[in-house]
Formats: sequence, structure tokens, C-alpha cells
Amino acid sequence: MAEDTPTTKLIPVLGEEGVDRLAQARVLVLGCGGVGSSCVEALARGGVGTLALVDRDVVSPSNLNRQAIAFTSTIGKKKADVMRGMVLDINPSARVIIRDDFVLAENVAEVVDGVIAELGGRVDFVVDAIDTISTKLALAQLAEERGFSLISSMGGAMKLHPECLRVADIYDTVNCRLSRIMRKECRRRGIRHLTVLYSCEEVKAATSKPGTERRERSGMGTMPYMPPIMGQTIAGYVIRQITGVGADSVRSDGVALQGSRAGRR
Repeated sequence: MAEDTPTTKLIPVLGEEGVDRLAQARVLVLGCGGVGSSCVEALARGGVGTLALVDRDVVSPSNLNRQAIAFTSTIGKKKADVMRGMVLDINPSARVIIRDDFVLAENVAEVVDGVIAELGGRVDFVVDAIDTISTKLALAQLAEERGFSLISSMGGAMKLHPECLRVADIYDTVNCRLSRIMRKECRRRGIRHLTVLYSCEEVKAATSKPGTERRERSGMGTMPYMPPIMGQTIAGYVIRQITGVGADSVRSDGVALQGSRAGRR
């Protein structure tokens, strides 16, 4: 009997050609928090050959409720370092590049260009798992200008229902406050398309704890399963796009939608 490998269970679904495409793929993930860490874990288990990870944060006790890299043993350690260790523990043959940077609107072009150069001048997909709206917009603008494939995560805070998650063009989103802001700003900046993962769930507005300013949104909470499911969903989208297997969008009743806008950047 042939020895099992991490891709053994993928071949019946993706075929050997699909698995080979993943092995040759180069994916950049910006942010290794709740969404990003679970996305990277799934990409590693999916056999993606090269992963570039950008994050300058460290694991904190509050991360324990939702992040794949958060354990009492990793508190205080750099997220990118812990994430690299997890990837190589899953797939020792993977190539992992890390960049210790805070990604800001002012430096996103420099960071992305630097990583792509380190990847040999090519990236197959970029995943936005960043929290800051201004950075998300700058990245979307950069993707529009440079032509690289991008999927951007919208918010998972205060959400309860993962069945409400959708991959869609930003202009097709509903009931999501972050998506509404992004839609408005994308339109103002002339960004024609942006593929996002968002939730159509209607939620109550976040409150602030007594004594804190409203903009701090200190009353905002996150269920432990939402960011991981979001990260896994994004990873699934990226894997389907890279392999071309199941790349069409799917309706809630399971019917594939040919030529959906959700398949575009």
C-alpha cells in the first residue's frame, strides 16, 4: 500500500493536476489573527507550496478564544513565527516566508511589492485578513492597479450564524456595516471589483464600556467559531480558484452559478 501523504485525500477531489497546482502556488496572507491564522492552516493542509505571511503582532490572552495559533504556551510570541512553525509542522516541505511588519495604508504597496519580489516576482493569490479599513482600501486599490487576485475578509464580530457567510463582490453585499463602508469608499476611489467574504447576518450595534470613548467599540465581542470558519472559507475559495476545481460560485441551494461576479477580483 502506498504511503499516505498530506495530499492523499485531496487527489480524489482535486485530481493530481489540481494538487500539483497547489504545490506550485504562492499565496500571500496579510494578517495572522483569527481569520488569517485559520486560513493559513487550511492552505498548509491543502498543500500550498509557498506561503508568505505578514504580521507584527504577538499572541495575547484575548486571542485564546478564536485564533489557531493562540495557546497558553504561545502567549507573547510573534504570531508570524508561531504560524510558520505550525505550517512546517503540517507540511515540512512547504516554503514559508515571513515579514515582520504592520501593514498600513501608507506602506501596503511597499510590503506587497517586497514580498512578491521575494517570491520571485509572482503571487497567485493575496488574502486580506487585516482589521483596518484604510489598509483594506489601499490594498484593494493596489490589486486593481497591479492586477493580482485578492479576497478581503469583512467583519466577524458580534456574529452568531456562520451559515450567513457569503463570498461576493463588494457591490453585492448586504447587511454588513463594514461592507457598506467599503462599498462607499470603493465607489469613490473607482475600485470596480473586490471579492470579499462577508456575513449577511443582521446584528445589533456594538456598544462601549462605561468610561471609554464610543469609537473604541470596547463592547464588541467575537464568537470562537466565527473567525476560524471565515478563514477556512477563504482558504477554500483560494484553493478552488488556484486549482480551477469548483471555482464557480454556489447558491444557497447548492447550484453552481456560472460566470458569477463572485469569481472575479
